[in-house]
Amino acid sequence: MAAEKKGQILTDRSRAFIRGATILAVTGLTARVIGAIFRIVLAAILGDEGIGLYMYAYPIYSTLLVVSTAGVPVALSKLMAENIALKDYREALRVFRVALIILTLTGLAITLLLLLGAEYFSVFVVKDLDAVYPLMAISPAIFFVTIMAALRGFFQGQQNMIPTAASQLLEQLVRVGFSIFLVLLLLPIGLDYAAAGATSGAAAGGLAGLVFLVLFYWRSRGRFIKLAEKQEKHDPASVKRIMHRIFSLAVPVTIGGLVVPLISLIDLAVVPRQLQAAGFELETARALYGQLTGMAGPIVYFPNVVALAISISLVPAISEAFALKDRAIIQSRTAIAVKLTVLFSLPSALGLYLLAEPITLLLYNNAAAGYSLAYMSWSVIPLCLYVTTTGLLQGLGRPIVPALNMLYGGIVKIAFTWFLTAVPELNVGGAALASVIGIGVAAALNLYNVNRFTGWRGSIRELILLPGAAVLAMSISVYAAFYAVTGFAEGLLSAGRLNALATLLAILLGILIYSLVLLISGGLSRVELTMVPLIGPRLAELARRFRLMQDS
Repeated sequence: MAAEKKGQILTDRSRAFIRGATILAVTGLTARVIGAIFRIVLAAILGDEGIGLYMYAYPIYSTLLVVSTAGVPVALSKLMAENIALKDYREALRVFRVALIILTLTGLAITLLLLLGAEYFSVFVVKDLDAVYPLMAISPAIFFVTIMAALRGFFQGQQNMIPTAASQLLEQLVRVGFSIFLVLLLLPIGLDYAAAGATSGAAAGGLAGLVFLVLFYWRSRGRFIKLAEKQEKHDPASVKRIMHRIFSLAVPVTIGGLVVPLISLIDLAVVPRQLQAAGFELETARALYGQLTGMAGPIVYFPNVVALAISISLVPAISEAFALKDRAIIQSRTAIAVKLTVLFSLPSALGLYLLAEPITLLLYNNAAAGYSLAYMSWSVIPLCLYVTTTGLLQGLGRPIVPALNMLYGGIVKIAFTWFLTAVPELNVGGAALASVIGIGVAAALNLYNVNRFTGWRGSIRELILLPGAAVLAMSISVYAAFYAVTGFAEGLLSAGRLNALATLLAILLGILIYSLVLLISGGLSRVELTMVPLIGPRLAELARRFRLMQDS
């Protein structure tokens, strides 16, 4: 009876964790789709030069935003979850208030740095004075987003992902709407003004998201304050001690966050140079690099939204179990998180590989970019596993471990990029393959450390054999469907429409076949499916009715 009760507790807690991850994943994917549509519209209005001015601001903005938040929201989420698990609500509130002050001050300082230093960044970093207005227009976004990160950390620490998800969607919608409105308004004045209007959308979206979270916090804080007031015992840590704990967690997260942009900068220096060493002209090298980073890269990072959602939900979920010293819950959540990541990333990688050229033709009208995507597609699996296990390790209080692992993977990637890109037969495919190897090293090291710190052991049957069988069936159906449609409808539609129809039908059929085989084989159990919010129980009931699923 006791074992049954504990099993029910594990299931309920896992359901809450998956609910949060699902909400964030759906919202994240929706925001990415809106963002992709926005870029298409923006490119049509501004043209290549205007988009160039618009994009000048974002690498600087993104880097300064990483410095501004400094990993504090992750630390806040973890420390909040730990204190709540121990029912120390007063300490949780104190941690939040200290983190809020830190983020407010750093956000203000970095915003002023970018606003007042826009001309310096334009001249010495971007090397284009026309970037001044876009940089100035985006600078307030840092202040709004940094404070917003503190409020998101407050709710995530309570394992409530709805405020984060809702604010993300609102932020994106306002950003897109405001940007397009100002671009159309300012374009007659000048292209640099229009680009500034586009970047100012980030500030408008950040302000909208912040206002929403402040109102949500104001309405919901009463319950938390009452819990703190009812608390009888409280041994408060000093502000110095709280700040030490925050920064001991936040600094490694920041280092890890800066590793990826640093590797990208090294790639920028290495890949075009090695392509020329392979015998390509400068213009061709630029085009190949653009296909790799501007076309294949965004597609490959799209599935990572799901892994990121799992990672964000894992930090407080694992922190709670870690504070309670409940090894069973830690292992249970680890197993579910890794399994979900594999079940999603494996078909994503195979699908992108099989349909690489049709997808780049559909999205960019560029079949040649399919070569880079075919190689890059294999990085989806290790990238998603790295992101998920990073959340696990951060929840366990080991934030420096994934940062170091990514550094080691980055070193391996750079070495392989140098040698493989210079091979004429591989060229830019060598750079993509180097990314797969480098990220694979980082993911393998993360998995090793998760095993070491939690005692979790992955099941070959659950993580390889059953998903592998489902992916094999999916691959056959995708390949057959694409060529059946193109063969049947050839001559009836234009080449572009035929490719779009065949690609979309192949993707839909692949999803259906993969899901059915996974259910029938027992790769996804009824209990696991019912954990998915809203649609999970209904899908489980349909699967039971048609005898498509095992009852385990």
